[in-house]
Amino acid sequence: MWLHASKLKGMVESQTMNVIGRITAIPTLPEPLKGLREVAYNLWWSWNPEAQRLFEQINLSGWKRFRSNPVKALLEADPQRLLALSENAAYVGAVDATLASFRTYLETRPKKTPTIGYFSMEFGFHESLPIYSGGLGILAGDHVKSASDLGLSLTGVGIFYHQGYFRQELTSEGQQVEVYDDLMAEELPLVAVTGGDGKQVRIGVEFPGRTVYAVAYKAQVGSIPVYLMSANVPENSAEDRDLTARLYAPGQEMRIQQELLLGIGGVRLLRVLGLKPEVWHMNEGHAAFLGLERMREMVASGRPFSQALEAAAAGALFTTHTPVPAGHDSFPMDLVSRYLDGWWSKLGISKEQFLALGQEEKSYGPVFSMSNLALATSRAAGGVSKLHGEVSREMFKDHWRGFETEEVPISSITNGVHTFTFVNPDLLALYSQFFPKHWAENLQDGSLWKVESLVEEDLWRVRNRLRAHLVQEVRARLFEQRRRNGELPAKLRAADKVLDPTALTIGFARRFATYKRAILLFTDPDRLLSILNGPLPVQIVFAGKAHPKDEPGKEFIKKLAQKIKSLGLEDKLILLENYDMGLARALVQGVDVWLNTPRRPMEASGTSGMKSALNGGLNFSILDGWWAEAFNSANGWAIGDERVYTTEEAQDQADAQSLYDTLQNEIVPLFYARGSVGTPSGWLAMVRESIRTCGPVYSAQRMVHEYHHKFYLPLAKRSNHLMEQGAEALEQVATWKTQVQAGWNNVKLWVEASKVEAGQPLQIRAFLQAYGLPTETLKVELVVRRSTGDLEVVPLKASGQERDALLFSGIYQPARPGSYVYGVRAVAVHPELSNPREVAFVRWAEVQTYSLSPT
Repeated sequence: MWLHASKLKGMVESQTMNVIGRITAIPTLPEPLKGLREVAYNLWWSWNPEAQRLFEQINLSGWKRFRSNPVKALLEADPQRLLALSENAAYVGAVDATLASFRTYLETRPKKTPTIGYFSMEFGFHESLPIYSGGLGILAGDHVKSASDLGLSLTGVGIFYHQGYFRQELTSEGQQVEVYDDLMAEELPLVAVTGGDGKQVRIGVEFPGRTVYAVAYKAQVGSIPVYLMSANVPENSAEDRDLTARLYAPGQEMRIQQELLLGIGGVRLLRVLGLKPEVWHMNEGHAAFLGLERMREMVASGRPFSQALEAAAAGALFTTHTPVPAGHDSFPMDLVSRYLDGWWSKLGISKEQFLALGQEEKSYGPVFSMSNLALATSRAAGGVSKLHGEVSREMFKDHWRGFETEEVPISSITNGVHTFTFVNPDLLALYSQFFPKHWAENLQDGSLWKVESLVEEDLWRVRNRLRAHLVQEVRARLFEQRRRNGELPAKLRAADKVLDPTALTIGFARRFATYKRAILLFTDPDRLLSILNGPLPVQIVFAGKAHPKDEPGKEFIKKLAQKIKSLGLEDKLILLENYDMGLARALVQGVDVWLNTPRRPMEASGTSGMKSALNGGLNFSILDGWWAEAFNSANGWAIGDERVYTTEEAQDQADAQSLYDTLQNEIVPLFYARGSVGTPSGWLAMVRESIRTCGPVYSAQRMVHEYHHKFYLPLAKRSNHLMEQGAEALEQVATWKTQVQAGWNNVKLWVEASKVEAGQPLQIRAFLQAYGLPTETLKVELVVRRSTGDLEVVPLKASGQERDALLFSGIYQPARPGSYVYGVRAVAVHPELSNPREVAFVRWAEVQTYSLSPT
């Protein structure tokens, strides 16, 4: 019997049934098709088009309506259709081939050490599982997929939001409307996590006056399990069940509840499952509470807090994703005190010590910063591009007071994208035809991307096909958008004629935050009109959501819609609603140019432009995030330059002028400059260069490989080392830090230096008093900065004792001409630290005398 009880919600809308529960009947597949279920419940299908085509053929009319979800396709399948397909030799053969490919993929994944717990507030695997809002979630999904490809032993931890992130509708005036759809786990590629008794595993997290319980669902992503927690269980109150209803639900109380569930609940879930990661990766500060739970475990096992902190932090990594303050959650101290009441007792410390783990001073008083907590409870941290690493070091330098900004131990790994999720199958076939056979397994090896072998006519043919597909997709979506808004029949008919499938097509799609400057293009309307209405056609597709509480972002969307209408450009500038992964793929695969206009340096990385480059699109962007690294003048275009402006208005005007000039004088003419065979050779030369320089370097395979070798392996090695031989090294580090912390305020440093004539070396004698501190861990350094900004740190030599102090001395001769400033500082460094700048025990000399003669 085929019982579609999962459709009860829809039935309720048209009937008066008093719903008291829900059941789902799983279809019985004909024997030749049984492998479809195995594939449907592994998100491997999301980056394998041949698998998606199998499910699409089951229900051609419903595939898009099901958000291309194979589980839903199976649940809603007509039994007669399944029977017919089971008797179709070609279809059965395709099922067998896909199943064999899937099983081979899983069987050939290595299981590399160490074991990693990867915590993220959101994961973007596919549009059918809408528990992501944007770049952070898509990055997390790509990280997990590439971890599977590379055979890492990683486990993901997140939250199953049963209403997900909102579906965006736009009114005809451009007003954003948020719509939330109920997601049913049984209709998604999720499996309930059960224990040995067959019941769903449950964990509890203490909230004020109550315990909130959560179950978990597993999303299998290739070889990687991702566990998604849900508080939507009968044991909880209606209010607590809504805790996991929506991603980034408004209100600080809801946010701290979600983050307590993710961090503390996530650790407890892994423990119930018997998992003990060696490395704990916090993908943004949302997950930082995991450090508290791990320390609580260790204190409960008998370790003092000082050792618990060192042990927990030794294996922890914090990735920060944005320089925007709103992206770094912070909570009022009284809210943290209420929700974490008693945790300081569990850790064996005072309330003041506990709150200091996350304390950040604001102009209006102290708050509890999740980013600060993440930094305090980890021994590695990184941004998501080189420029963002620099910005992050500046942002968080107060954690390492006494060190220069560039010495702050926050590094970076530039983001990448999961190639096979976003590359168009037609283009992938072209790459596979002309690149070496093993290129797909070694994406980060640029020597295998033989772009010079791509035949110009073939490449242009595919690019034209992708653009035409995008135009078709835009027309279909715009028609539905206008139909839903009750537009007149003439407007509906016009939707079928917007855009020209042969015209230069530009894409702009991203979150509508104000710093991304979606309306920069409209700074000079007359100039814009002269370009769009010129003899060579240009068209632009816009898409993007604003956070439900981001009123300025919503206003940007309205302004964009109004400007398009007022300029009479509704057939050339298209604003589409509900930007999700499905629309993103169509855009990055189909546009000729990917436009990005953030206000530098607010874009931490950006990844959509990487996806466009992978598909033969050319980037036209501010030199921010990843593009500041990737741009080489032959693989795309830069908007503006790297200068710093005195005002935002001046920056906007300069960038807009650069945008217009480059678009009108370089991009448009190059696209339409056709050779004797009708192909734009100059344009395609840039396309090849873009693919060559961006495809391998900005792949998630390269990114995860770097995480593995730069962070995961070293963290696991040090963490394991600290716990060896009865945790001897752990005790040494914790005891040393406590000792130095107690005595550091009494450290005194003074300096004698020679008066230097031009061209003469500098002689330094430094005297250090540090009574009661282990002298073998004390160092004195000469710090020199050239007028150009270059920094040099020169250790001074321990030279015995003099004047009741330790003596350090040295001679410094500049390596090249120039103007320099210098200072002298004392630092304390233990050989078991993760790096020499792990902890900021720094004392600068304030007094200098000139008692030495020049050499």
